[in-house]
Amino acid sequence: MFAFLWIAVLCGIILLVYMRYEASMNRLITHEFCVDAYPDGQEPCTFFFISDIHRRKIHPQIVEEVLGKARFTIIGGDLLEKGVPLGRVEENLRLLKKIGPVFFVWGNNDYEIDAEKLNGIFSASGVHSLRNTAYFLHLGGEKRIALIGVDDLTMEQENLDEALEQVQPDDFRILISHNPKMVYQLHELDHIHVMLSGHTHGGQIRLFGISRYRSGGVRKIRNMIHLTSNGYGTTLVPLRLGAKPETHLITIKSNRGSSGL
Repeated sequence: MFAFLWIAVLCGIILLVYMRYEASMNRLITHEFCVDAYPDGQEPCTFFFISDIHRRKIHPQIVEEVLGKARFTIIGGDLLEKGVPLGRVEENLRLLKKIGPVFFVWGNNDYEIDAEKLNGIFSASGVHSLRNTAYFLHLGGEKRIALIGVDDLTMEQENLDEALEQVQPDDFRILISHNPKMVYQLHELDHIHVMLSGHTHGGQIRLFGISRYRSGGVRKIRNMIHLTSNGYGTTLVPLRLGAKPETHLITIKSNRGSSGL
């Protein structure tokens, strides 16, 4: 009996060490989205997507991997949480700025500190906060790419109608919502082509593959591609199991003459 208890304790320690190791992984997943609605003849749009950083320090290796490939970065919310030193936030943003312009949407944990302080950091760092608004990119073609950011759904701050006010019918539309449940508020007439989310951490700890949240991944919903990320950091405990952290290098291109999702 005594030996069994020691074995159980040892197995528990090994499991905790592994969960800590899994939570500290630095993974970059590459995606190529071939979309019918993407302007034919326009150069592909490649960018870096990261969500749910929380307490983590972004590893410079990830930034180095996407330098020269990604045009810009999108942060899908939960850049931080209560207790995270603002100096760490500034350093993370400094690293991401090496890639190019940085765009941010608000997550529920971002509201755990004074919003004015966070906005001050964005202003000093040149970060574009997409709070129920859109930012328009021109990549050499006649049509624009609209980065449409909605405020956090959990905090009941989202307003897609407001975010779409300046978007034109022929704009290619990328919607960023921290909470993936925003998908249930979309209508066919919103004509969203790609949606990016985080929030769920892929369940973070999946016991026997089971969690309250489904694993992150890419899904096709009607004519829209929806990516939900497992996220980069953790919340409550610095542990993961069966839901490895991830960041994303995403390329969107015309479907004509291409193969891909």
